[in-house]
Amino acid sequence: MQLSTNATLIAISGLAGLALATDKALATLPVSFWVVGGMLATIPASFHMKRVGRQRGFIHGSLIGIAGALVSAAAIWLHSFWLLCFGALLFGAQNAIGQYFRFAAADSAAPDFKGTAISLVLAGGLVGGVLGPGASRFVVDLLEPKFMGAFLVLIAFALVTIALLRYARIPNPTAQERMATGRPIAEIAAQPKFIVATLGGAIGYGVMYFLMTSAPIAMDFCGYPYGDAAFVISWHVIAMFAPSFLAATLIKRFGVLNLMLAGALVNIASIGIALLGVQVAHFWWSLVLLGVGWNFLYIGGTTLLTETYRPEERAKAQGANDFLIFAMMAISSFSSGLIVTGAGWAAVNLSALPMVAVVIVAIAWLALRGRRAAVA
Repeated sequence: MQLSTNATLIAISGLAGLALATDKALATLPVSFWVVGGMLATIPASFHMKRVGRQRGFIHGSLIGIAGALVSAAAIWLHSFWLLCFGALLFGAQNAIGQYFRFAAADSAAPDFKGTAISLVLAGGLVGGVLGPGASRFVVDLLEPKFMGAFLVLIAFALVTIALLRYARIPNPTAQERMATGRPIAEIAAQPKFIVATLGGAIGYGVMYFLMTSAPIAMDFCGYPYGDAAFVISWHVIAMFAPSFLAATLIKRFGVLNLMLAGALVNIASIGIALLGVQVAHFWWSLVLLGVGWNFLYIGGTTLLTETYRPEERAKAQGANDFLIFAMMAISSFSSGLIVTGAGWAAVNLSALPMVAVVIVAIAWLALRGRRAAVA
């Protein structure tokens, strides 16, 4: 349900912002507030769940999501762009808490099953990819003004999440884990594996948000109806999570760094297709490949990250990692709106290439270190 909410927000936030913003260059600012909300909440959320447990923390996140849906619907009703941004900020806090589902699975799994556990959690995004944008297509015009119904339906997603969590069995942190602090975060973050894991997750998410948030706006500028944009975003979200069924097997066979490298190369292919034209098929293929590339980078980065901390260090290591990811997402989502409205869709894609190059260099650097260590 969390992923259904995210998929719906991906599809409608930029367009709702475009409808309400006086300056159309600020159209993706609600998406940026969504990401900033996640960035501000991710570290407090991590330590909150260390204190109260994952299960209660996830329920609290769903309650915040209900507040975000009510505020966003009120913003549409009142035609208030800045109230919409505040609602997105609340949704961001909900998303920050929801991101820890993958860590809850990994931390509860055996060492050789961590990649599979992460993949299975993200595979649930297939439901979100279909249910979220699919439901929004039917309710986006159901109530007036447009988009209000799409925000209100997110309350149902949050309530279903709370109901399901009542039956979840997530181990609570031990007393020792609550009290222990472990190494300083600077020492943890200085590890080469931590650097590459965080770069993979941050740049994978950054490139994905950079292109994804501007795609519906670019399609709107091309004259395509909302249904086409929702169709493309729905398949993009499916492509984000469908490879999860294979990712763990690929990690075991080829290694986590090779999976991350494949993700970066698929991102380059996505950008290449986007530069070929602006037909719906170009948007579809580009966004589908973008989703696959994100999946490989995100699952690979998360799996690599679990090798960098001890149990008592989970909160600080996971919180720092996700803070940096959300920071990159915030920069990407806001700048993409400025670029797509000012310079066009092709300029957005060309601007993404240097980010992909950075993660390729980082992966090669860590692989070279590993080979030198093996020789030594």
